[in-house]
Amino acid sequence: ASVVAEAGGIEPLMNTLNAQRDGAIANAIAVLTNLSLQEPSRASIRSHGIMSALAGPLRSTNSQVQSKAAFAVAAFGCDADARTELRNAGGLGPLTELLHSKNEEVRRNACWAVMICASEELTAVELCSLGALDILEEINLSTKRKNKFSEAALEKLLDNNLSQKYSRMGYLSSSNIITNGFYDCGQIKHGKKFLSLEELSKQELTDRRAIIFINAKPQEKEVPADWKLVNVLIFKQCEKDPRNYRPVSFTSPVPVYNFFFYVRKGKGKKEEEKPKEVINVTPQVQEEISLENSQWLPPPDFILMDYINDASKTILPLTNTREQVVALAQFVADKMGGPVEIEKLHNFSWELQISEIEFELKSNIVPIGKIKRGTFYHRALLFKVIADRIGLGCSLVRGKYNRAWNEVKLVEDSPKGLLLPPQEYVVDLMFEPGCLMKQGTAKADQYKRI
Repeated sequence: ASVVAEAGGIEPLMNTLNAQRDGAIANAIAVLTNLSLQEPSRASIRSHGIMSALAGPLRSTNSQVQSKAAFAVAAFGCDADARTELRNAGGLGPLTELLHSKNEEVRRNACWAVMICASEELTAVELCSLGALDILEEINLSTKRKNKFSEAALEKLLDNNLSQKYSRMGYLSSSNIITNGFYDCGQIKHGKKFLSLEELSKQELTDRRAIIFINAKPQEKEVPADWKLVNVLIFKQCEKDPRNYRPVSFTSPVPVYNFFFYVRKGKGKKEEEKPKEVINVTPQVQEEISLENSQWLPPPDFILMDYINDASKTILPLTNTREQVVALAQFVADKMGGPVEIEKLHNFSWELQISEIEFELKSNIVPIGKIKRGTFYHRALLFKVIADRIGLGCSLVRGKYNRAWNEVKLVEDSPKGLLLPPQEYVVDLMFEPGCLMKQGTAKADQYKRI
């Protein structure tokens, strides 16, 4: 391998990928893959644009070329820049299509390549949008078609696309760390398309379940000085009078679209520094804002930022894990309306407040920090978000009828000094905030289904 690289063999091998003979292409890919085992050769091959060059062979109709190309993607895809190159070259689409292959070797190598490429969130999300998740689920339902790589690829895709994982599986483990951009749109039905947050932001205001999103990052600080965050509310005109632009209500047929964009500031204008500016778009000002070249981003949740900062100062210093869990549970309950008596749970009118927030924002997407009266699934999500930020391990489980809960593992003190295995507890966030109920007990089961 070293002799081939030193003799300048990499460039002609790369040129062979454009040959007209399938056998030559397949063999050239195999040689390049073998050369990649040597780090200097690997770097040289990468510099020649191997991932962009593999986009063509991935589209081949020859199973041998498909198999070698998918294998090469798995070999070179461990590098973040290589994954970006493949994504920009449009190689993820044909790679996803290879999952449909009836050839066992092609299918296995494609699953392996998807598993490697799904190691980061951006690529995982794009693979999911291309249908890789649905195909892998279908493969794993077949005893003849599934393999270890297909199972690992499915798990990797979900672990790097937590919004979709929680929507599909209803479960996030303690190792699934919720980051900015996560959103809970409820449980998705099998076969239904999972929409991105941007797609959901363009939907009309409805009376369906609100989409709860997480964004504890002040994004406007990262934007160049000549850009600003604008909240654009587009009111559709009434048919009778084109000049009549009015807000929507839940009974009104007039849809409202709510967008958050970063747009370039006008030249020569002094812009007042604000976290956001709200603009009602009318015919007079629509021409002043170009949305075509703008970048959509969800607005930052400043209240959630304060929650995390407060928890870091008051809860994180506690030395005992049990104390941290109890303190965080009480903190979350306090922010979400306080404890609720079981007998009065039906009077805890959290739905009205959520509807008011949606109407205020003219959007189905609600920042979790704005919710002041939250039920089980709001509190459980907030608990998980803050726990992940302060390094407190917990899982998030979705139940039926708007139920959700957190599970934590704690090690009990042993009087004899023995190291006991950790016990799993369900955290009460509604009735007795901070009460830890051992998994499998009647009290824990009641909390999940009441």
